[in-house]
Amino acid sequence: MGDPASSKIPSEDRPAQRSEVPKRVQKAPKADDVISTVTEDSFISFRKKFHFPNDLVMKVPARTDRACFPPPGYVTVYEFSLRAGLRFPPSSELIDILTLCGVCLSQFSYRAISIVMGLIVLFRDRGVVLSSECLSRMGCLFSDAQGRVSFRSKWLDIRTRDPSKGWISNFFYVQNDWGLQEKWGKLKELPVPLHIGAEDLLRILKLPDLDALHYEVRYLSRYVDEEYLFKVGLSTQAGRSHAQMLKKSARVPEVVPQKNHSKRPGSEEGLQALRKKRAELVEAQATIKQQEKAQQVLEAENERLQSVLSEKEAQQLPSAVIEEFKKSYAFKIIIEDHIQEARSHIYDVEVKALEAECAEDGFIRGFMKGVRTVHRKTGAEIEGLTPSQASSDASSDSGGEELESELQRAFALEEDEDDVEIL
Repeated sequence: MGDPASSKIPSEDRPAQRSEVPKRVQKAPKADDVISTVTEDSFISFRKKFHFPNDLVMKVPARTDRACFPPPGYVTVYEFSLRAGLRFPPSSELIDILTLCGVCLSQFSYRAISIVMGLIVLFRDRGVVLSSECLSRMGCLFSDAQGRVSFRSKWLDIRTRDPSKGWISNFFYVQNDWGLQEKWGKLKELPVPLHIGAEDLLRILKLPDLDALHYEVRYLSRYVDEEYLFKVGLSTQAGRSHAQMLKKSARVPEVVPQKNHSKRPGSEEGLQALRKKRAELVEAQATIKQQEKAQQVLEAENERLQSVLSEKEAQQLPSAVIEEFKKSYAFKIIIEDHIQEARSHIYDVEVKALEAECAEDGFIRGFMKGVRTVHRKTGAEIEGLTPSQASSDASSDSGGEELESELQRAFALEEDEDDVEIL
């Protein structure tokens, strides 16, 4: 029989008995069980972003393909390996390391591939080649239960974790033209050489002391940037505009370490020299920043002055245009037209009005009589007087004698005052 108390509780309010059984936690899918999400369109982006050579043969995985089992003649490549500095064709140092370790390229995690590629570029930038012996002195390659390879080092305390979450499905196949192992293998540990120590690494990399080496490997991630890959010849094209200023470093054969007892590079003199160089670098950076600030101030002041000058020029523009127009030929023609109009106005209004007024008073008739009298008395030629007008009889004009006497007095006065002789 069941519990009577429990029988009174409605079935919908009873706690489910199955809740007492812990739920199973869903495990993350294994790398060899994931279908690739890379498509043909992804290859267009890869070629443009990571500068694949034109002769590189790539293949999109089918739904039945898996990362750990590429088709014959192909190797599996993850997109995170490209972000970690992998370029095609792979560097000879990386091929040697993969061959000695007995693993394929896709087994390297983001941390492992980024550290190995960063060290390869660092060594090449210093004029030497990264060997498997030097790599084993820098850290240790190890694999997990699934066979994925990572890197552990006391030197490298940097962030080397891929931030993307979908890396496990972003894989594709590349034709294996370099003799790489195609299927997953068991990692073989690289032996730690006894004849290569920290002093030998400093001498190989031409660094003054361990602090300088720690500084380089601490900021190792910068060596997988596109400009450094281009500089050492691993990328066919620089991805940034200023990277073209960098020149490719000449490939230098590996320096074989020699057992000698030369002066320690990590001496006090070397440390002081490094500190001096760092101080000079800091001072140079501060000077550059000051110059940039001064340049910005000058540019701002220049823009302000230009705006002020533009406003003044705009204010002075009407007077300047007027002055220039006064000097032009068109302005002179306009003035002459105005003068002619004024003359025409004076003639039409004032002269004609005066002529009408004189005609009304008989001035013209009396004036002509006087002119004829002067011509008859003196015999002088008067311009504009025709012979018929000069020979006309002046007796018919009334007032001729008075006009004649007045003209005689006028000419007598003019001769006395101005002594003018009429020809």
